[in-house]
Amino acid sequence: MKFSTDIIRIMEKHKGLIYLCRIRTGTEPERKSGLKTEGGTGTGIRGEKTEVECRSASTSTTLEGRVRMIYTTKIIVARTHVQREGARTCHSTRRTHWKVLRVFAVTCAFLLALGAVMTSSWLSRVPRKPDIDTNKWWGVGAPPGGAADDTIRRFKIEFNNTVVQALRSRIRERRPLTKPLEGVQSEYGMNTVYLEKILEHWQGTYDFQKRAEMLNRFDHYKTQIQGLDIHFIRAKPAQRDFQGTVLPLLLLHGWPSSSKEFDKIIPMLTTPRKGRGFVFEVVAADLPGFGFSEGTTKPGLNPVQIGVIMRNLMLRLGFQQFYVHAGDWGAQCAMHMATLFPEHVLGFHTNMPLSSMMVSQLKIVLGAFYPSFLVDSKYLDRIYPLKNFFTYLIRESGYFHIQATKPDTIGVALTDSPSGLASYIMEKMAICTNRDQLNTPHGGLEGLNIEDVLDTVTIAWVNSCIVTSMRLYAEGYSTKSSEISILHEIPTIVPTGAINFRYEVVYQPDWILKDKFPNLVHSTTHDFGGHFVALEYPNELVDDIFAATEEFLRFHASK
Repeated sequence: MKFSTDIIRIMEKHKGLIYLCRIRTGTEPERKSGLKTEGGTGTGIRGEKTEVECRSASTSTTLEGRVRMIYTTKIIVARTHVQREGARTCHSTRRTHWKVLRVFAVTCAFLLALGAVMTSSWLSRVPRKPDIDTNKWWGVGAPPGGAADDTIRRFKIEFNNTVVQALRSRIRERRPLTKPLEGVQSEYGMNTVYLEKILEHWQGTYDFQKRAEMLNRFDHYKTQIQGLDIHFIRAKPAQRDFQGTVLPLLLLHGWPSSSKEFDKIIPMLTTPRKGRGFVFEVVAADLPGFGFSEGTTKPGLNPVQIGVIMRNLMLRLGFQQFYVHAGDWGAQCAMHMATLFPEHVLGFHTNMPLSSMMVSQLKIVLGAFYPSFLVDSKYLDRIYPLKNFFTYLIRESGYFHIQATKPDTIGVALTDSPSGLASYIMEKMAICTNRDQLNTPHGGLEGLNIEDVLDTVTIAWVNSCIVTSMRLYAEGYSTKSSEISILHEIPTIVPTGAINFRYEVVYQPDWILKDKFPNLVHSTTHDFGGHFVALEYPNELVDDIFAATEEFLRFHASK
């Protein structure tokens, strides 16, 4: 069967359909038009169908009509065949896709499981304790030959008249201070209107001699440990005939404090309590470079090394085993001491419990996705949302960054100006006491007795120790020594007690603290109080120290 040129034109006009077909015979015009001939193929429609369709088309009245009928028949045949072939192809493709997806899913699951196992193994690994020189010399120059000076000397706090008059003169002759912005209280830092009132009191009515006498109601001593003169208070039980057990307790403070921070709780700790079969003999020490303790002239005196010094102090005093309470930097020193010397530390209590282990930090980050699974709803806002927490840290950690990088620079201004020193110290004590009171002139400072605050400032001024105390930040975050990061990853097996106050700098729930302190035997959380609780809430702190010590004794008795 042959087609005429007219039909070919129509077929060309509709070649979008014809390419689906296979035509058995054709003339030269058909081949020129691009149609398949003599064995050419389209989409797989059998050639015999073309002949049938052509014969069927002969009943049409016009040639164009017959061709259109042919097209229509061919389209139906083509669509039916394509649908069948498409269904078979799709089914085969789906099976191939599912096989690929199954292989991909199994591979991903395997890699995830392997990654989880490796990550868990990496995070849970316990490094070997670093080698620490427990007799490293921190004094000026090289250690002297011969026997070390192990004498324990009496010490008395004095604010002599010459120092006091010079201080008062500097305060009186201060330059005019810049006023706060309109509508601003403490959001930009220390409110200078409020500061002026405090400075007037400090140089006018603050009784230096009376405050020194108050501090001297305890027995003060100094002794040389590893080349540094270390100052400490030693207070024995008030009731000499107490029939119970006297437990040695070391108290360690943080920045910008000294052993003065504990003057309210020392009498409580040394007084027997009804129902308690023990009382404490207290040793409250000034960290090196703080208060009346000598600072080092050598780099590297970090919290680990201070922990060693404080352990050696207790050994010097005859205490082979003892308990520790500490906060802030003192808590870091005590934690490292307990990790290194669990045979000496019988119990560790802190009002600033903190795990710096990597697994703990990972838990906190992952907990941001499901906060309610991590923290009791009552304490949720102490961590989450992390945006608020990090906003707070960024807003209030400027001093931290300065002291961790360039403490000597800011130290020049603070050493030379008592007004600047008072402003710097009081602003940080205020924010750490209640960070929700920036909209007040005092910025949170009224949670503390102003005399206690000025005691802290006065001690820093009289001893010119603001620089040596701030250097602890630089040493604590130095990358020159790995001993700190190593010890952070080693669990502290000493029984531990924790107390969390509302405005402490950081909060971690018990199940995270147990990463670092697996024997966390006592934990208390309060909805009040801040960083300097020994000054702000001494009764609550002492109650908790006694309660935690009961748990420490029970822990050791059960072993």
